Amino acid sequence: MAEIKDIVQVAIDAYHGNTVKYSHNESMDLLREALIAANNGSTKLDYKNIRDGKCNGLFTLVEEILVRTVEEGLTSSDYFNALVDYRNLALGDQNIFLVEDDDLFVVAEAAEGTQGIRRQRLAGQSEIKIPTSLKVVKIYEELNRVLSGAVDFNVFIRKVGESFQRKLLDDIYTVWTGATADDFGGETYFPAAGNYDEDAMLELIAHVEAASGGKPVTILGTKVALRNLAPAVQGNSSKEDLYNLGFYGRFYGSNVIALPQRHKVGTTEFVNSDKVITILAGSERPIKVVNEGTATMLMGDPTTNKDFTQEYFVAQRYGVGIVTAGGNAGIGRYTLL
Repeated sequence: MAEIKDIVQVAIDAYHGNTVKYSHNESMDLLREALIAANNGSTKLDYKNIRDGKCNGLFTLVEEILVRTVEEGLTSSDYFNALVDYRNLALGDQNIFLVEDDDLFVVAEAAEGTQGIRRQRLAGQSEIKIPTSLKVVKIYEELNRVLSGAVDFNVFIRKVGESFQRKLLDDIYTVWTGATADDFGGETYFPAAGNYDEDAMLELIAHVEAASGGKPVTILGTKVALRNLAPAVQGNSSKEDLYNLGFYGRFYGSNVIALPQRHKVGTTEFVNSDKVITILAGSERPIKVVNEGTATMLMGDPTTNKDFTQEYFVAQRYGVGIVTAGGNAGIGRYTLL
């Protein structure tokens, strides 16, 4: 019997369609073997064994797989990697982001041989904690169908994993679109508004670069918003970008990344405004996501359900917030009229 960590990796590979070591069917066989082994070698669900705690590891496998699939599904996105700093902490670990104070020292004029000038203290740090809360979902299925091979377990993993991904992305978008100047650190935030003007855009980029000490910038927006970035000077590569991406991938030396558009939950209204272009400087990612602990999966008692269906309760704890790096970060927003 393979180790749990090896089975988890097989499940991750199958989830992403990677069949270097095992084919899809082989990976599913291995997962079913693990489930059967955790169920004392039986393909039938024995409620007494589960009730009496004789099926250790049955849901540990599921919990480990879910955490990995949610995280890997997010970090494969250029948008996510450009904006989000993701931390996966054990429950109880220190959930602290340190922000350096951005005050510089005042350099004074002094006569030769003079030391009698005012002392200045080294800048300190601010500690910011991202609040976390429990996110849960309850589903039902017949475990007998999983153990007997009637249900593709990857479908279960994919649906639950994608559900948590969607919820996390919705929370990220809500924090990002609702951010104010205070969230972005006051003086390092540069807003601009009006009809699109290339010179105004270049000036905004220059302000953001200057605030961050000359660090290169990244420009973000929806594809519709980024269509406004039509450089006056274009080459063949620019035309290829427009054909292949739907927007220009570079704007006068700055990288451009499209934000995937999403609908607000339960509506067909877009989350991201097509009238906003954001400029970030440096490698510091302003959105902080803290995942605490591992996913928890609990099984209900099927004998309490009239239809003898099996319920599963899945929970994961995380929080989302914005933390900028003081004077080392620059953020600008161009709101188009």
